[in-house]
Amino acid sequence: MFLRSGDRNVRKEEKKMAEEIIGIIGGTGLGDALREHISASELADFETPFGSPSESIMLGSIDGRKVAFLNRHGPGHKLSPATIPYAANIFALKKCGATTLIATGAAGSLRAEIAPGDLVIVSQFIDKTFKRTASFFNSYGAVHCEMAQPVCERLGGKIIETGRHLQIEIHPKGCYVCMEGPQFSTQAESQMHRQWGADVVGMTAMPEAKLAREAQMCYALVALVSDYDSWQAHETNKQTLLEEIRHNMDTAANNCIELIRQILNTNNELVSGKCRCRKSLELAVWTQQQQIKASDRKKLAVLFE
Repeated sequence: MFLRSGDRNVRKEEKKMAEEIIGIIGGTGLGDALREHISASELADFETPFGSPSESIMLGSIDGRKVAFLNRHGPGHKLSPATIPYAANIFALKKCGATTLIATGAAGSLRAEIAPGDLVIVSQFIDKTFKRTASFFNSYGAVHCEMAQPVCERLGGKIIETGRHLQIEIHPKGCYVCMEGPQFSTQAESQMHRQWGADVVGMTAMPEAKLAREAQMCYALVALVSDYDSWQAHETNKQTLLEEIRHNMDTAANNCIELIRQILNTNNELVSGKCRCRKSLELAVWTQQQQIKASDRKKLAVLFE
């Protein structure tokens, strides 16, 4: 069978999209719900220099697009924010072939206009974590990645454009302050975060976003808003408040699933080797090559691919 030039280009693009793997990290409210939408799935175990990831990676497809799905908190939401193996998670996703990551996570709103149930496409971070492994390169050498724009603007722009066509309340930018946890904010902390200019607060985006940059991956985060954090007084009792938060999370999760399915179902180029994120290590290694152990270079080779 002979194909016209235009047909060949279409077939090449279809083959390219079929081979690409989009990494998806499911957070609170979405970790288990998204599994139901993954077809032809199989579980893959990846050992990394940083231990095992939160759980086996689910390889399959959503609306014809290949995905590698990881539940950040592990089976049954067993892992608290500080004990999540962030480095192992990112390394394993890169090892299985994903170079584009769409992450999700629950967050409290610090702004009246960002209501529970809304989605926020995070554009900036304030990192308040202090117990977590924030780099792959602690024993490798001095590696300094640029983080002025901590998420992929190209990928984020495609998510925002997709969201404009949906009947969902999506905020196209927002600053996420990441707490160590596992306790929630005091009222004083919540007010301080507002004064800093943060829009949402959560516990899991850091050091995940930093590690994705070190792995030369395109990373975007969709925050699922559960409540108004503690800066706004709650008028209901604790039981009613808990029920409201669960309802809000269900709403936000359903909205996020619709958004992700639409992103994956479009002809958007979600993977691009020309993106700046994919070249983040080019000038980042300051240590002289002869000072880096050959065993370390081999161990971390996946990050440089």
